Amino acid sequence: MQPTLRKRQNAAIQGSTFLSSHRHGSKNVDSSLKKPQFHLDLWLCFTVQNWLLDLGRPIVMIVFPLEWFPLNRPSVGDCFHMAYNIITPFLLLKLIERSPKTLPRSAVYLCIITFVMGASIHLVGDSVNHRLILSGYQLHLSVKENPIIQNLKPATLIDSFELLYFYDEHFGHFMWYSPLFLILFLYFTGCFTHIKEERRMPLSAWLLLGPSALYYWYLVTEGQIFILFIFTFFAMTATVMHQKRKGFVPDSNGLFLLGSFSVVLLLLTVWVACLWNDPVLRKKYPGVIYIPEPWAFYTLHVRRDG
Repeated sequence: MQPTLRKRQNAAIQGSTFLSSHRHGSKNVDSSLKKPQFHLDLWLCFTVQNWLLDLGRPIVMIVFPLEWFPLNRPSVGDCFHMAYNIITPFLLLKLIERSPKTLPRSAVYLCIITFVMGASIHLVGDSVNHRLILSGYQLHLSVKENPIIQNLKPATLIDSFELLYFYDEHFGHFMWYSPLFLILFLYFTGCFTHIKEERRMPLSAWLLLGPSALYYWYLVTEGQIFILFIFTFFAMTATVMHQKRKGFVPDSNGLFLLGSFSVVLLLLTVWVACLWNDPVLRKKYPGVIYIPEPWAFYTLHVRRDG
């Protein structure tokens, strides 16, 4: 009686194990055959918040009356920047979670922490920077060449402003943009598929391509990060060539990123060609890589004429 009962129990255990393994196996097969989808919700949130909270910050500071937001108090642009520093890391983490490829967590976490630090450093310098524009500061001139800075007493205050601009335009930008582009590249490395239906972008991706590329163009020009951008673009191109040898091509999300960066390169070419012979901007940016900042163009040609 007892041996028979044990045999029945063993048979039941083996049967449940087989069913469990069969279910998990079918689940793995289904997940491997599942087609990647274009992340419209995330890319739309990225585009909207980039335009509103980042690109729109200096614009709202100029549009809103000074009586509403005095220069010695946080402005609406500062509130936008604080919101950007919170929302963007969250969206980057959600984007990494949807990557078909398992990415190194330590690298992602370090990138997010560095991004928040760099964006926060830039918040302080950029807030003072655009307040100076309202006071007559000319971004197409250096700190010591600006008339409102030359009259500061004692003269050591000029060095303090130069330190502020160093944190804003160099240190803050480097800690902000480097992890941002690294995370985008890490995500791009997982955006490859052999499914034919996913080798093209949907209509929603094409509609977002222009605004997305225009924002990245603003980052490259205003942040003076052409070298970082071009290295990321070359790394993406090399990854595509490497994966193509294995029979894989970028999916719709990968095509969206690669297409955005390609349009940025075209916009940069047109921008530099139009301002190639500008003597004032040439003096402001004397290096081998000549890419004027949009706000320097604004204070030189638009604000002066207005």
